[in-house]
Amino acid sequence: MTPTRFRECLGALRWSQRALADILNTHQTTVRRWATGQQPIPLNVQEWLELLSREHRRLPFPRDWFKLDQSGSGIPVIGPDGKFVPDAPD
Repeated sequence: MTPTRFRECLGALRWSQRALADILNTHQTTVRRWATGQQPIPLNVQEWLELLSREHRRLPFPRDWFKLDQSGSGIPVIGPDGKFVPDAPD
């Protein structure tokens, strides 16, 4: 994986270098070195990022994800089981 491809994957996932460092529990300097080509990106990290970015592109964003409650307050309707109610009555 090139540094350019590395940055593309992060962009596709909408992750910053800092976010990736936090996720991987590593120092930001390490991730910055990967992004600039100063340090090789571990193979398992390369494969993981490629897989995640590919799946992120493959799966569409949810539609109608935000339904208003009956009062019109803009709060999503959540049922008694704690799950989102997709077809809540208006």
